[in-house]
Amino acid sequence: MSRTSLRRIGILTGGGDCPGLNAVIRAVAKTAMFQYKLEVFGIEDGFLGLIENRIHPLSVDDVSNILTRGGTILGTSNRANPARFAVGKDADGNPIFEDVTPRVLQHAREHGLDAIICIGGDGTMTGAAGLAAHGLRFVGVPKTIDNDLMGTDITFGFQTAVSIATEALDRIHTTASSHHRVMLVEIMGRNAGWLTLHSGLASGADVILIPEIPYDLAKVGAACVARSKRGKAFTIIAVSEGARPVGGKQVIQKIVKDSPDPVRLGGISQVLAEQIEQEFGLECRATILGHVQRGGTPVAFDRVLATLFGHKALELALAGEFNQLVVMQSGRITSVPFETVAGKQRLVPVDHPLIEAARGVGTSFGDE
Repeated sequence: MSRTSLRRIGILTGGGDCPGLNAVIRAVAKTAMFQYKLEVFGIEDGFLGLIENRIHPLSVDDVSNILTRGGTILGTSNRANPARFAVGKDADGNPIFEDVTPRVLQHAREHGLDAIICIGGDGTMTGAAGLAAHGLRFVGVPKTIDNDLMGTDITFGFQTAVSIATEALDRIHTTASSHHRVMLVEIMGRNAGWLTLHSGLASGADVILIPEIPYDLAKVGAACVARSKRGKAFTIIAVSEGARPVGGKQVIQKIVKDSPDPVRLGGISQVLAEQIEQEFGLECRATILGHVQRGGTPVAFDRVLATLFGHKALELALAGEFNQLVVMQSGRITSVPFETVAGKQRLVPVDHPLIEAARGVGTSFGDE
């Protein structure tokens, strides 16, 4: 497709919300409107908007003054996989799934969408790759505070979440010091420890527990006791929600049956706090940061990165380079095919330089 034949584009945001989504929407829409005179349509609540035909034109006013706003003006959903969409429940209350892809294709045709800029994480890109196989044209933009998308060195929203988690750890530090306690702070990230690793290192956490390095409770406790013997009457533990003991399992908060990603992790900090108290006699408190990490104004880095990603996404669409994900590699904005990232997660290598640096300054990962 040539630049002159692309007339109308759609924008959707899928998965969990994240600081910087509106910055991408703004970059795509304003560049399309101002520079190329294209029509821009907003798709509400991710793939759910395509399924339910909630698609509307966007004006310049709609996408103005949103650069600094958290969340997404289009709304989002992490329960709308067109290939396996919950359309009801059976007699036992279990969800009934159907493939509603034909409905999505019809709605996209009705609105004349030549291309869709799809902003999301690994689940969203997997859904886009499935629809692309049926002829829809997508360009993806990598969004997640977890920083776990394959093919890109960083995702927008990550640095803001690191800043929020670091500030929380800094604040917990003063309370831990005052009350001589072991304080555990549970941080998001699912199966990837990037957010916990970065914020833990930035805040000087004494123990960092991430999914990629299973921990030994005895060694976590020993690190806390060793600090006490050195005259440090408190310990800060940054723990990823996906952390697990050697030979053990992750702590699951709940199962959402009608979601494409049904497992919701959470509660490992509370489990660990109780275990440390019982085994080592140390007073513990646990704080789960939860969704506070995903909210609020994006930091300057994420606003700039989101703008660069959004602009590149539109350029790819105009060049007819569809089913590509915009990425940053070695400081350069480029792209990779969907199939190289769909259904995959970028985890922290156990020999990552940040882990080596953390170990160097005495941080324990509960494994040695």
